[in-house]
Amino acid sequence: MIGHRHDDDPHRPTRTTFDEPPIMKRFTFAAATVSTLFAASALAGTNRPGDAMRALQPTLSSEPLPIQRAANEAVAPAGMVGGPGLALMSAKILTCELDGPGYVNNGVLLVKDGLVEAVGRRSEIEIPGDYEIVDVGDRWLMPGMIDLHAHVGGTFDINDMVYQANPGVRASTAVIPANPQLRRSIAAGVTTVLFIPGSGTNVGGQGVLMKTGPKTYEEAVVRNPGSLKIAQWGNPERWAIGVGKSHHGYIIRGTLARGRSYWRSWKNFESSGGPEPYVDPQWEVFRYLFDGDAQVSVHTQVHQVVMSTIDIIKREMGLDVFIDHGTFDGWKAGGEAYANGVNAIVGPRNVSMPERGLIGWTGDNPERVQGCAAGYWEMGHRMVGFNTDSPVIPQEELPLQAAIAVRHGFPDDGLQTVRGLTIVPATTIGMGDRLGSLEVGKDADVVVITGHPADPRSAVDAVYVNGERMYDASERRLW
Repeated sequence: MIGHRHDDDPHRPTRTTFDEPPIMKRFTFAAATVSTLFAASALAGTNRPGDAMRALQPTLSSEPLPIQRAANEAVAPAGMVGGPGLALMSAKILTCELDGPGYVNNGVLLVKDGLVEAVGRRSEIEIPGDYEIVDVGDRWLMPGMIDLHAHVGGTFDINDMVYQANPGVRASTAVIPANPQLRRSIAAGVTTVLFIPGSGTNVGGQGVLMKTGPKTYEEAVVRNPGSLKIAQWGNPERWAIGVGKSHHGYIIRGTLARGRSYWRSWKNFESSGGPEPYVDPQWEVFRYLFDGDAQVSVHTQVHQVVMSTIDIIKREMGLDVFIDHGTFDGWKAGGEAYANGVNAIVGPRNVSMPERGLIGWTGDNPERVQGCAAGYWEMGHRMVGFNTDSPVIPQEELPLQAAIAVRHGFPDDGLQTVRGLTIVPATTIGMGDRLGSLEVGKDADVVVITGHPADPRSAVDAVYVNGERMYDASERRLW
């Protein structure tokens, strides 16, 4: 197979076929089996997502979406750049802004040039005469969901384990847009993922934030670098002859300190002149990190290790960092994390339990089956989201992670689950002004769904990305 097109080499051809590696198929099959069992558990409980809004939910319909086409076809389809506007009418629109009610009943969403132009009640929004109208009836509209821990954006060879610290490794070189696993994810309403290196080393490299639907790299990429992936414990200890938590901290602190020195050399040159520093691809990412233009995503879990994330990366280095995983008893650091602006993107291990093997491995010995996301909330953390670590859990099962969180105590009386799938991860990755909610001026990434997205009984019927309809279940349902 030929290589994908890289952002700084437009002359390289684009990969046109994708053969799913056998290891991915095994991951997907096993994870789907486990997740199906979790879904059954979620449905068996009384604490279901959406119960607080059930009285507001209309009767669901399985009829195809009624579409009224514009009389004249434009060069570009309605809603996209250069095309006429698009009006989506719905019984309920989950707007998911970070503050506020987060929904509009009997609403209309106007899309123009790939962006949200207006949103509100039908009685308040005037639809221009040349707009294409799509009335989805009893179905709901919501923002595209976002997963900040994905390994299915392309090839699976994203662990370079020669050195413990590899900040120059870039997942963007492995991207295969619209590959089969991304096509399934968009069928589940997941429109944006952070495709990151694995956790085999302490500093695994740079992730790329990308949309799941577009067919070219240039259209798919949202930001590169998307993050710097750091792993503190729960895999990198197996590097070489085996290393412990203290050694992890030593390597991470030393790598960040060297990156800070590189950044400072450039800041000094830009402010004072003098000899221009040598451009070193191994350290370039730190110019983004210390300028606040990218985040550190940290594979971190267990209370002691999550505290190391807060102490070393946030307090000492001053970097914008978020917890990725945060499982076992990591939730005990939830109050400190929230106070220091360290958001928690939790999963896919959803519970901690008093089991002998886990106690010996993690040191965590809860007195009950403890929901991890619920633990962060109980400790006062209010910026909690969810991830899949796909293909450990299939990418298309991101909404199920929220469902399981509610089954084990995470609240859903104020759209916390929906925000944890949308605006919380968008804000966490520094893209809250563009993604994660249906607000004026943001990307028109819109999901048409039959009910509450964290209810496993709901189904996605259509998905728009940048105003373009990229999935329609009436043509072929993929999930």
